[in-house]
Amino acid sequence: MDPKTQNEAFQKLLFDYQRPLYNHIRNIVLNHDDTDDVLQNTFVKIFQHLKNFKGDSKLFSWMYRIATNEAITFINLKAKRNGVTSEALQNKIVDNLKADSYFDGNDIQFKLQKAIAHLPEKQQLVFKMKYFEEIKYEDMSEILGTSVGALKASYHHAVKKIENFMTKD
Repeated sequence: MDPKTQNEAFQKLLFDYQRPLYNHIRNIVLNHDDTDDVLQNTFVKIFQHLKNFKGDSKLFSWMYRIATNEAITFINLKAKRNGVTSEALQNKIVDNLKADSYFDGNDIQFKLQKAIAHLPEKQQLVFKMKYFEEIKYEDMSEILGTSVGALKASYHHAVKKIENFMTKD
């Protein structure tokens, strides 16, 4: 692919996927400024590796896999820099959500974010992708490299834990 065609293709990807990838990353890292950083890193990686994309998976799945990995890496590095676990960092980020001018949720949405932050990482991802983004299990399977059955089980366990968290006081 010549550089001009590659650049045009990348501009189209940027236009088509910037908003959905922003939303996906935001569901994982929660903070707007961090999301912008991760989104930028994601598109840099997509641009760098676009010529190597072989079409073994859907382009959508491939880009979401990159975005997911970038978001998880970002959280883990941020937690390490702050000397805390990624779960502790997630709880701190959720606590700071009310002060985030980009978060327009009410108390129930805030409590839901608290409940999600208490889930193991994989269950968080599966729950967020299914509940907030309505990603099909088959697509999620390609993105996360996990079987559909395991994803359904993770979602089921996540929902039960969230229900328990939301109903306790």
